[in-house]
Amino acid sequence: MKVLVFGKTGQVARALIAAGSDHGVQVTALGRNEADLNNPAACAAAIADAQADAVINAAAWTAVDAAEDQEAAAHVINADAPGAMAQACAAKGVPFVHISTDYVFDGSEGPAWTPDAPTGPLGAYGRTKRAGEQQVTAAGGNSAILRTAWVFDATGKNFVTTMLRLSDTRDALTVVGDQVGGPTPAAAIADACLTMAKALAAGQGRSGIYHFSGAPNVSWADFARAIFATAGRETSVTDIPTADYPTPAARPANSRLDCTSLQTTFGISRPDWQAALSDMFASS
Repeated sequence: MKVLVFGKTGQVARALIAAGSDHGVQVTALGRNEADLNNPAACAAAIADAQADAVINAAAWTAVDAAEDQEAAAHVINADAPGAMAQACAAKGVPFVHISTDYVFDGSEGPAWTPDAPTGPLGAYGRTKRAGEQQVTAAGGNSAILRTAWVFDATGKNFVTTMLRLSDTRDALTVVGDQVGGPTPAAAIADACLTMAKALAAGQGRSGIYHFSGAPNVSWADFARAIFATAGRETSVTDIPTADYPTPAARPANSRLDCTSLQTTFGISRPDWQAALSDMFASS
């Protein structure tokens, strides 16, 4: 099976490239030089020209704060480009898997968000990602949208690597303790996307929106403590409220995602982020 991936250097894109052989899949990853998401028509043309059995979009504008001042540019990358991809896939009759985010929700307190829960993005990044979901759905093809949260790996720009970098020079940190979600290993997202793409290509599963995040749910502060404990570092963590760590873009307080439908439809379980952390440091 041949899978075309948009994205080459991001956390999930790298994981998709690495996981291809384990899934018996030939992955062709397109970077900006091959397909610039600032040019949605070029993305659609790349799909039309490719001999692919499925397409996965692992590329996005992920600079949450910068999107506040550059929403139009973020909209092209996060909404118009995946919309064009989905239309091209629908025209060609190949399945399309698109990665989205917990930021489509307002983060209000309550139970874990189900895929059909009302959305209400707090900022520009979430609005552009939600618009992307809507464009993908409107294309009407064989597509699956995978919302995820708190993505990490050993080398990308993420919370884990940031905490480790800060702990190199500091023995105490303050970390937000009133935002809760499920840290998600990039490798697990890649595995989920490939499993979904293969199932859709085989006429199994079904189109729609699905949720995928690591277990158990945890606050950022407790996640930081787990990182330091697993890495064997003596850095202490003090909880602070979100109000004490202002950012240009508001972050959802409740990023819990109900992943039941993904398990039921595709047989994909929530990954254990604690085990992923242990594996990460064992191999470093």
